[in-house]
Amino acid sequence: MAFDERLLSGVRVMVAVVEAGSFTAAARALGLTDSAVSRAIARLESRVGARLFDRTTRFLRLTDEGARFHASVAPMLAGITEAAEALAGTTRAVTGRLRVDVDAHFARAVLAPHLSEFLDRHPELQLELLVREVPDDLVREGLDLAIRFGPPASSSMVTRLLAETRVLTVASPGYLARHGRPAHPAELARYRCIHFNDPRSGRPFEWEFHRDGEILSVAVGGGLTTMDAGTMLAACLAGAGIAQTLAMGVEPLLASGALIELFPDWPDERYPLQALYPSGRHVPAKVRALLDFCQRLLAAHPA
Repeated sequence: MAFDERLLSGVRVMVAVVEAGSFTAAARALGLTDSAVSRAIARLESRVGARLFDRTTRFLRLTDEGARFHASVAPMLAGITEAAEALAGTTRAVTGRLRVDVDAHFARAVLAPHLSEFLDRHPELQLELLVREVPDDLVREGLDLAIRFGPPASSSMVTRLLAETRVLTVASPGYLARHGRPAHPAELARYRCIHFNDPRSGRPFEWEFHRDGEILSVAVGGGLTTMDAGTMLAACLAGAGIAQTLAMGVEPLLASGALIELFPDWPDERYPLQALYPSGRHVPAKVRALLDFCQRLLAAHPA
């Protein structure tokens, strides 16, 4: 016998009649009319090919066939209800495993120092952070969430803007002492610059400078290219050249004087930090909890 949704609907009405003791009481419990309950039972009896109830205007009882059928299906219906309630509970409770594809720079500079606080708040959560240079397909990889800098790569994902951070051009005091400080971005062609590869295209990011609506593109030279933000910063600190980096996470280096911002009068280039997840409907509580936590961290972050 092929299954269709009307069979399950009919079973639900039958169980309600048995539990309520009458068609009228079952109709009230289900929010239906008496005639709708009667039609549902008649369709179910036709579907299974057996009479399920003996009934008169004052009497109702299960037939032998009806009693056997009820004994079989009532536990199944209860199991479906319990499973649905348990699943609904997972969207309200911060439990289970949360797999997140997270940008390495954001993970190191902002998230990791506060993970103890997040895990203390949610002791029943197992958090798995995948720190990779190239973002992957969330659904195919079984990921719940991605947190990435830059425009989203997939329009099929729900995107939530978490923050925007400035793009800075920086150098170490040692490099500037040896080579001098450029007075204008256009002078960078004469300096050694550290290129940073876009993981998605495999090509270095172009250097741009933004101010009051003006966008200045500059061709820069240099003998070093990397696609790891930590390596780029370490090389820049060691005097290997001038670098462009995100302000988020380098504030202590600027405050201590280990790095110097070269063009504070070109302050308007910004880069977005995005959260991506598969669907905006029924977002699990564990995903909402991490997103809200990151949003609070970023709201208090100076960059």
